[in-house]
Amino acid sequence: MHALIARLTLPLAAAVLAGACATKPAPAPATPTTPYATTPTVTQVPASGAATPATAPGAATPIPGSPTPAAAPPVVEPQVARRDLKLPEYPSRDFEIGLVGGIYSTQNFGSSSVTGLRLGYHITEDFFVTAQYGQTKVSDESFRQILPGGIFVNRTETLKYYTLAIGYNLLPGEVFFGRGNAKLSQGYVLAGAGTTDFAGQSKQTIDVGFGLRLLWSQRFSLQAEVRDHMFSLDLLGRRETTHNPEITFGLTLIF
Repeated sequence: MHALIARLTLPLAAAVLAGACATKPAPAPATPTTPYATTPTVTQVPASGAATPATAPGAATPIPGSPTPAAAPPVVEPQVARRDLKLPEYPSRDFEIGLVGGIYSTQNFGSSSVTGLRLGYHITEDFFVTAQYGQTKVSDESFRQILPGGIFVNRTETLKYYTLAIGYNLLPGEVFFGRGNAKLSQGYVLAGAGTTDFAGQSKQTIDVGFGLRLLWSQRFSLQAEVRDHMFSLDLLGRRETTHNPEITFGLTLIF
C-alpha cells in the first residue's frame, strides 16, 4: 500500500514543481542612474500642420520632478571699431653731401692742396654711389730750373676732376673716445671713372681707392679717403699712364 502511494505522489510533486518554475516572473529592468530616460521619440504632425516633438530614438525624456538643464550661453560676437592708423614716417637718411680737402700728388709735378665737393647715395646697407669734384693747382717750378720756358704757359695750371664711383661697405666697427664714448665706423672700398682736365687736355680717368667713415651723429659723419686717379698724359713728349694719388678728409651731412 505504501509503495502505491509513493508511486502516485512523486509524479504529482514533479508536475507541481515544473509549473511553479514556468510561471516565475522575469526580473525587473535596472533603474537608470541618469535623471533622463532614453526612450524613442517620434515627431508627430497634428492636423494644423505644426510639428510637435515626440519621443525619438536616442532623445532624452525628462523624468517628472527632475531639474531642467540650464540652457547653453549665447555665442558672443565682438563688435570691434576699426580705426585708421597713420604710420610714423622715419627719415631714410640715404643721401649725403659734404666738403673734402687734402693733398693731391700729380705725377712728375709734385704735390699740392686739393679741395672738392662730394655727393653720395646709399643704395643698400652695403652698396653706395658717390660723385666727387675736386681741383688743385699744379706748378712746373721744378722744370723751370732746367728749361727756361718751363712746361706750362703759366707757372701754375688748374687741374680739375669729376668722378663717379660705386663703393662697398665692409669692416663695420667702433671707434672709442675715452671709456664711455664710442662712435660707429665703417670701412669701404670704391672704384669708378671720370674725367680730368689738365693743361688744356681732357683725359678719361679711372679711380680706385678705400676709405673710413666715422658716424659722429645721425646727421654728420667724418671721412678719410685715399684714391689713385689714373689717366694718360703726354706733356713731356711721350704718352704715359700717370698715377696721381690723393688723400682727403671730409665732413658730410646726412639727410
